[in-house]
Amino acid sequence: MKGSLQFIGNATTLIRYCGITLLTDPNFLHQGQRAHLGYGLTSRRLHDPAVEIEDLPVIDAVILSHLHGDHWDRVARKNLDKDTPVITTTSAAGKLRRRGFKRSVGLENWQQHELRGPGGTVTITALPAKHAPGPVAGLLPPVIGTMLEFCGPEGLVELRMLISGDTLLDRRLDSIPRRFPDIDLALVHLGGTKLLGSLLVTMDGRQGAAWVDLMDPHAVVPIHYDDYTVFSSPLDDFRRHIEQAGLADRVVYLERGETRELAPHRLVRH
Repeated sequence: MKGSLQFIGNATTLIRYCGITLLTDPNFLHQGQRAHLGYGLTSRRLHDPAVEIEDLPVIDAVILSHLHGDHWDRVARKNLDKDTPVITTTSAAGKLRRRGFKRSVGLENWQQHELRGPGGTVTITALPAKHAPGPVAGLLPPVIGTMLEFCGPEGLVELRMLISGDTLLDRRLDSIPRRFPDIDLALVHLGGTKLLGSLLVTMDGRQGAAWVDLMDPHAVVPIHYDDYTVFSSPLDDFRRHIEQAGLADRVVYLERGETRELAPHRLVRH
């Protein structure tokens, strides 16, 4: 098998390709535990992760969209190997380096970082994202989306994978498909997260479907939609809007713990 994608829960996935193993947004709190979101706000986890952190394989790097308690929790902080590179925002990288993760790499929008593995390389590009409307965005941690471009031994891109990060649909995202017009697979963060009961800070089903239409990936996997009490938009909301948009054939729904094979230019559908 050339590679694989495993959905662990919330925005946590395990991506393997070219002999490189990446972990996204590590969140290993258990059902009933609370993630800290800043300013005294917390959210209770509703489902256990499908994999315990001690059962992970050796991780070559962590891809971290932003420093929020449901994306980087106290379990990750305590148990991940501190020599593991964490590719994230410049703000988060500075904080993580001060906490002992000395190899953290901070990227501004469109900056890149390359990792090499036994079967090729992956180029990680930081992408625009907007975590909250208007001036409220300044109260939340900076966030990035990421593009992962896996190249084989010949140096040619074999798989282009987009991860939305926690974002709202915003005009600054329009530049992503212009720069990357051929996306093989996209992981879209949904949930319609609401802070203080009313402030929307991640895409709901309607925005998520519009995001898929804008990015135009060959396949898309929804994640980050039902693990916490702050989520207001269930997966069926996304399903309904994606069907109305005529994009249902693009979507692959993974259960927690489920793994799908990754092959050049595609997610293998079983």
